[in-house]
Amino acid sequence: MKKLLGVMIAVVGLTTGAMAQQDAKAKVVLDKMSTKVKGMSSMKANFTLIATDAKGKTIMNQKGTLQMKGDKYNVALPKQEMICDGKTMWTYMKDNKEVQVAAYNEGEVQISPKKLFPTSYANEYNYTYVGEKSVKGKNVDVVYLTPKSKKNFKSVTLLVDKAGSLVSGSVEEGNGGYYTFNLNGIQANAAASDALYTFDKSKYPGVEVIDLR
Repeated sequence: MKKLLGVMIAVVGLTTGAMAQQDAKAKVVLDKMSTKVKGMSSMKANFTLIATDAKGKTIMNQKGTLQMKGDKYNVALPKQEMICDGKTMWTYMKDNKEVQVAAYNEGEVQISPKKLFPTSYANEYNYTYVGEKSVKGKNVDVVYLTPKSKKNFKSVTLLVDKAGSLVSGSVEEGNGGYYTFNLNGIQANAAASDALYTFDKSKYPGVEVIDLR
């Protein structure tokens, strides 16, 4: 019994040590990415968004653009645009000619660049280094994050290149589905007016505004 207990303690010790090393390596990757993001006054990127359901079936495959400036962002897809000034969120459904206005709550937003570029991850996430994989002939680091507090999503998986740039990010939703962003050509310090991060109804004649605040 004592021998078995000793083996169990040794195994637990090895596992804990391995996890600590993985977490330390994950922190290095995340720190590098965070430093790079914080060093940009703004950012612009093209992306492909792929959504899959809990069974792995693709339910969306669209190209779009995202722009960020501090806590503000604009995500434009063919049929939808999400605009945030850090306090208010506008979701514009183009086909319905409708915009929903809500107080911004990161934990409730499904598609958000803030999940892909977590600069305050140390307080918000547990993180583990998964390993390396090859993406388009380039080795990238894979980091798995889970939120410390209850959110409407389960996890975030980030693929980061050796220069600290995000290549791809997947958000696992509470229902088992995934949103995967494959980024293409991040442009640092892209010029962007603050008007890009608010919804100006005068520029969208005939659009119905639904205020959910």
